[in-house]
Amino acid sequence: MSDNTVRIQDDLFQAVNGEWLKTAVIPDDRPTAGGFAELDQNVEKLMMADFEAFAKGEKTSDIPEMKYAIRLYQKVLDVQERNEKGIAPVLPLLEKILTLKSPADLSENAAGFLLDGIRLPLQLFVDTDMKDATRHALNVMGPDIILPDTTYYEEGNPAGGQLLEIFSGMAASALSKTPLSEQEQQAFLADTLAFDALVAKKVKSQVEWADYVAMYNPMDLEEAAAYAAPFDLKKVLSDLFGDHAPSVIIANDPKALKEMNGYFSEETFTKYLHWAYVRTLLDHTSLLSEELYAIGTTYRRALMGIPTDPTLQKRAYQTASQIYSEAVGVYYGRTYFGEEAKQDVVNLVKKVIETYKLRVSKNTFLSPATKEKAILKLSTITIKMGYPDAVHPFFSTLVFDEADSYFDLRKKLSRIRLQFELDQLTMPVDRRRWGMPGHMVNACYNPFVNDITFPAAILQKPFYSIHQSISENLGGIGAVIGHEISHAFDNNGAKFDENGNLANWWTEEDFKAFNALTKDMIDQFDGIPFHGGTVNGELVVSENIADNGGLGVTLEIMHTLPDPDFKAYFINWAKVWCLKAKDEYIQLLLASDVHSPNELRANMAPRNFDEWYEAFDVVSTDQMYIAPEKRISIW
Repeated sequence: MSDNTVRIQDDLFQAVNGEWLKTAVIPDDRPTAGGFAELDQNVEKLMMADFEAFAKGEKTSDIPEMKYAIRLYQKVLDVQERNEKGIAPVLPLLEKILTLKSPADLSENAAGFLLDGIRLPLQLFVDTDMKDATRHALNVMGPDIILPDTTYYEEGNPAGGQLLEIFSGMAASALSKTPLSEQEQQAFLADTLAFDALVAKKVKSQVEWADYVAMYNPMDLEEAAAYAAPFDLKKVLSDLFGDHAPSVIIANDPKALKEMNGYFSEETFTKYLHWAYVRTLLDHTSLLSEELYAIGTTYRRALMGIPTDPTLQKRAYQTASQIYSEAVGVYYGRTYFGEEAKQDVVNLVKKVIETYKLRVSKNTFLSPATKEKAILKLSTITIKMGYPDAVHPFFSTLVFDEADSYFDLRKKLSRIRLQFELDQLTMPVDRRRWGMPGHMVNACYNPFVNDITFPAAILQKPFYSIHQSISENLGGIGAVIGHEISHAFDNNGAKFDENGNLANWWTEEDFKAFNALTKDMIDQFDGIPFHGGTVNGELVVSENIADNGGLGVTLEIMHTLPDPDFKAYFINWAKVWCLKAKDEYIQLLLASDVHSPNELRANMAPRNFDEWYEAFDVVSTDQMYIAPEKRISIW
């Protein structure tokens, strides 16, 4: 994989991955190759073969929910019925929208619309209450916008206009299959774009969404309902929750609610109706004929630079493994993730946590009181490793009748899931729930419950192997573990306590010092040119703090090894971030992803640590050098 023409002191990412990058081919149905994507592809191939064996009766599983996943898989493969029916299954849903004559009619039907998957002028969802992580709260936010971010709507951004043209072409193709006249189709599309433009002026940008705490804005229902009028929010919540309707909601995007009349009013109601019709139609194309499926993916493919859709078999597996995610993840974990590896990685997590405590205790900008709170938070982190011991009971409720059409089946499953999530409003937070299934190549930290999750699928080379050296594993999964733990202390996680509650456990001076370091991290990345765009340091700061912490804590562990290999550590760190991506996808990530581009993650973080300079004799004339006074170490 290494490129001998590039000095590692000048470009770690290219030196390690360059040769592979020259010849690597990105699959036509994916936006990326290498690193996470390659592992994901391998897991997908493995699991698709198993699903095919299950479907043929050559394999069985003792996980009851797997039989539903396999039946759904088979249902996706059977395209004859869908092709024969064409657009017909979704038309009754769309007709419901056209029966509305006023905002009062919408309010009367909104609860049913929500469960039916018809777009409303507000989004409603239940999530953990940030101030009390034992209970749930109802969250309210504005509608989704068509373009990836509000910045795409600004004058001078050519990508916005180009993407809207592609979206318009897709929508026009889908609308042409409906009973609407040609004149009506044109009017519906024009109103959709006009309504979307109004929404884009009121909702948050991706940079604003990156600030978790700013999403917590408790608001009395009476006040919220006054803002939402003529949409009758009180009636909608009464219809959804009955006597349990909340008296307080959480406004995730206060401007979108307070200025809702800027996009939804008596005057704009027709625009809303046409927007709801078009967006709801496009939301359902994946459940219809193959022709409509392909129409409905046009915009997404353009956004990511993907020439083709996945094969039917891939789509069948992806659908089943998404809807029955935990059952499939438990199957994958039990089948392909050994107990020896699981215990080895658990031990490594515990080692990272203990070392983190040591680093906090030696920290130079924290007072003893804040250090004590930080160590308490570390001591109470829950480790979710590989896959759950059992499938969550919810998945056993996703049953269906074999006689159901594919469209009706998917609508039934969606309704069950949504009703379950809404029912959580009156239930205590279930800390047994996993944020990621075992077959997902990823990892996460949840600030609301203070836990870290490492699915089994990520625990393979180059991230981890019991056959790799400890130095390589520390540069791979060790740094990822440290990264996730560091999210407990990034610019968002630092505002939550050991129980997952939004709480200030810092002294004023300590938090001021932390904010100064956060600003340094923003500045270190902000404005870096990349593939014709630039990095937004504020958007990616939380992930960069986490990368910084992940390297810091694992390099500390490296010094405790009897024979540390710092070169192997940094080389494996670069392998983890190996990635080749479509240009369109790179631009999308630059605008909307809270992670820095992989190449910069590989190259920037090591420069902040002395061990990098010592391992490869990096000096001031090398491109991978930054002056000592500009190096940042937060955790």
